Amino acid sequence: MIEKLYTNYLQYRGVSTDTRKISEGDIFFALKGPNFNANAFAEDALNKGASLAVIDDEAYAQDERYVVVEDTLSTLQQLATHHRKQLTIPVIGLTGSNGKTTTKELIDAVLSKKYRTLATRGNLNNHIGVPLTILSIKPEHEIAIIEMGANHQGEIARLCEIALPDHGLITNIGKAHIEGFGGFEGVIKGKSELYQHLINYDGVVWINSNNPILSNMAKRFKTPLFYPNPGDFYHCEFIEANPHIVLKAESGNTVHTQLIGSYNFENMAVALCIGKYFNVPARDAESAIASYNPVNNRSQVISKEDFTIIMDAYNANPSSMKSALENLLSMKGKKKAVILGDMKELGVTSEEEHRNIGKWLKTSGIDTIYLYGNDMAYAAEECGAAKHFNEKSALKLALHDEDFTDYLILLKGSRSMGLEEVLEDL
Repeated sequence: MIEKLYTNYLQYRGVSTDTRKISEGDIFFALKGPNFNANAFAEDALNKGASLAVIDDEAYAQDERYVVVEDTLSTLQQLATHHRKQLTIPVIGLTGSNGKTTTKELIDAVLSKKYRTLATRGNLNNHIGVPLTILSIKPEHEIAIIEMGANHQGEIARLCEIALPDHGLITNIGKAHIEGFGGFEGVIKGKSELYQHLINYDGVVWINSNNPILSNMAKRFKTPLFYPNPGDFYHCEFIEANPHIVLKAESGNTVHTQLIGSYNFENMAVALCIGKYFNVPARDAESAIASYNPVNNRSQVISKEDFTIIMDAYNANPSSMKSALENLLSMKGKKKAVILGDMKELGVTSEEEHRNIGKWLKTSGIDTIYLYGNDMAYAAEECGAAKHFNEKSALKLALHDEDFTDYLILLKGSRSMGLEEVLEDL
């Protein structure tokens, strides 16, 4: 069955799970969700130009263009793995609690200076997105960069089975998705599944020597490649972040970037490290880092007439929240404000972690504090001086009436809190 599908795939080089995005010749996979059964859309997919429709309910089959399988998602994953096994190009797998997407984009920017690359689009980094990314690799591609996300133990291991990366890195291990992983130790075990895969397949690994957890795991590898300290495979130095990061590259050149937050320095460092490994000329790699401009509410600086906003509302967990707050304190600004939303997926640790944020804020010296969400109420209890809101409409009204002249403002919260919606009220 997989051979038949692969023969068809090689003819058209396209797969789809969305009838709204069908291209001529695509293989349509009818994936099921909690609120829909895509088998019902198979006929529509074929009418729009799909060459085959893979379904797992034979009641919807009408002719030879329908391929009936036991499970469409499993078949999609098997097809991706089959395609991966035909490839001879380097496949880089990356995961981590924070910074995955930014790091992936930085690596892609560096490597694309010399190679034809394929990188995960957006954050398609799960059990559906990874196989779709693998199946996007065409004959002209020379390196692939595959982002892997997870919120339970075993998921990274499964994604490695699909993508079979032979190079890899973990950006960091922090307090993210604690509920699903079963605690911080579970996060460590889950993320390190990528390392175990690379060990099993004698792969290449890049490791941040500043991270004690990752450095300790490095002992399991024969020849790990470290960054960014003196004596490492690649060495660079953080200079400042006011607001954008300036670093000194291994070449000795000073690189002025468009990324904010000292926490992004190590994401840049690994991109430069990987560039060195793949022999990208240093000047080209540094140029790629300098010209990279973040999007999608990640570490963006928005300059208004009288004040500046640091927009970092794509995601939040205790580790990234603390890093963002510490970075705010280190930045130049007459007055500073925060607008913080709930950190999700913390399970039984949620109250404690939000209270920890409140305690930090209480002694931080930040001038104005807005907290939004049910869990941020715990932070407000600890902080005292914070203004707390359960309803976004009330938050927006309060922000509209506030005078933020000369302020540096941080917006940070989990994606589901939708903090970007308050920008128009600032």
